[in-house]
Amino acid sequence: MLFQQENSFEVKEKIEKSLVAILPIGAVEAHGPHLPLGTDNFLAERLAVRVAESTGAFVLPTLPYGQVWSLKNFPGSINISNESLISFIYDIGVSLYDQGFRIFAMINGHLGNAVAMKEAARKLYAGYPDFKVLYLFYPGVSKVTEEVREAKSAHSSYFHACEIETSYMLYLAEEYVDMSKALPEDPQIPMSADVTPTPWEEFTTTAVLGNATLATKEKGEKIIEIAIKNMIKLIEGAKDGFKKAE
Repeated sequence: MLFQQENSFEVKEKIEKSLVAILPIGAVEAHGPHLPLGTDNFLAERLAVRVAESTGAFVLPTLPYGQVWSLKNFPGSINISNESLISFIYDIGVSLYDQGFRIFAMINGHLGNAVAMKEAARKLYAGYPDFKVLYLFYPGVSKVTEEVREAKSAHSSYFHACEIETSYMLYLAEEYVDMSKALPEDPQIPMSADVTPTPWEEFTTTAVLGNATLATKEKGEKIIEIAIKNMIKLIEGAKDGFKKAE
C-alpha cells in the first residue's frame, strides 16, 4: 500500500489495521558510469514494495537524500549531514506514532545512512518505548554474498557500484543499468580509511569499488530474495511482539 495515494477520510482505519510503516531511505551519489545517481533510491523503493506486499505495511514516500560525505566531491552527489538525517527520521517517526503506527521499518539503500538511522531509532525508543523501530540494510546476506561473489571484495564491510550492488540493480531495476559501461575496477583502499576521514577520491576516480562487469541478475536474485525473506521475518516478529504486549 502506497501511503501517499491514500486519502485522509479512509486512512485512519487502514493504519489501525496495518500498524506498520516502511520508509525507503536512499541517496543521490556517484555510482560509476553504468549506474544512475539514484541507485540507492531505486533499490530501497523496490525492496520496500516487495516487503510490504507480504506484511500488509504502508510504503511511505522515499527519503531520497542521504549522508554521502565520502562521495560528496564526485559529480552528481548530494550530501546531507548525519544531524539533518537524524532529525528528519525522528520527526517522521513521531508523526507516524501520533497517527497510530506502532512499527516503523526503515529500508536503507545506502550504507552511509546507517549511523543516523540507528541514532534516530534510539531517540525514538527513548521517547516512545512502545514504538518498534527497525533499521534494515540487506539483513542476513553475508553467507550467500560470499557464495555468489567471483571477485574479491574491495573492502571488508562495504560495497559500492561493484559486482554485488550492480547485481542488485540488475535484479530489481534492470532498466536503469548499462552493462556496456561497467568497469572492472580494483581499488586499493588503505587501512587508514577505516580510522580517519578519507574522501573516496583519494583511492578511486570512478566510485566503483570492484569488478562491476561480473554482475548478473541471477546473483542479485539469490542475495535479494534472502534479504527480503529476512526483512519480512523481522517485521512479522515485531508485529507478533506488539500483539503480545497488548
